[in-house]
Amino acid sequence: MPELGLLDPASIRRLAAELDLRPTKQRGQNFVHDPNTVRRIVALSGVTADDQVLEIGPGLGSLTLGLLETGAGVTAIEIEDRLAERLERTTRERMGDEVAARLQVVHADALDVTSLPGRPPTAVVANLPYNVSVPVLLRLLELFDEWDRGLVMVQLEVADRLVAAPGSKIYGVPSAKMAWYAEAVRVGTVGPAVFWPVPNVDSGLVRITRREPPQGDRVKTFAVIDAAFAQRRKMLRSALAKLFGSSSAASAALEAAGVSPEARGETLSVAQFAAVAAQLG
Repeated sequence: MPELGLLDPASIRRLAAELDLRPTKQRGQNFVHDPNTVRRIVALSGVTADDQVLEIGPGLGSLTLGLLETGAGVTAIEIEDRLAERLERTTRERMGDEVAARLQVVHADALDVTSLPGRPPTAVVANLPYNVSVPVLLRLLELFDEWDRGLVMVQLEVADRLVAAPGSKIYGVPSAKMAWYAEAVRVGTVGPAVFWPVPNVDSGLVRITRREPPQGDRVKTFAVIDAAFAQRRKMLRSALAKLFGSSSAASAALEAAGVSPEARGETLSVAQFAAVAAQLG
């Protein structure tokens, strides 16, 4: 009797044995083996049959199959040779040729991809590898502006940093840069027991809704954000001194932007960072 539908623990083990797969911490590989968790993630994403979903790191295909179950198209970027080669066949075996025709597998490192085949993505849904989740997510937001909403599963600590607001102790570079592109809200938590191998941390589900960025230059704004948080305990006039040429020049720029030179980066909104960046030559 062929195995059909979403992957479960037995089918995950069978596929891993077939591929002689040993998940590595280096690539942050933790595969979801619980169909109920997959369907919960897909439901929270709001994906419908009208969507073209971009998925990063599909692995053995747990989430991929759940997304295809909605009728959506899926473009999946996978770096691992064996996983990329197996994914379409797994889909065909478990869901049939018609469903497999809606899947496109891109065998590449997501940090190297600059273009995508076929229809542009309308949404991003992914279980992002823990070790590269923030740079991958920011890159997707920068390069592929057609998608306007998403749901990502990341390490819980990363999730909290992505959604942190100014004034929070964990507000930092990921929070401010995410806020340039989108509103991010944590909408759920996933325990470690639904993964193989079992991670030693919980995961967070972050819903992303793209919005218009603040007025200003993104590259300059991100340079100010990086400088502000590189020395987050320092007042901004000191933290930004190198960027503006001196502490007095930084103070003048901050005052012109309506920001106190004695403020710290963790108190500024992304719009305020953009206003400060506008003072750069």
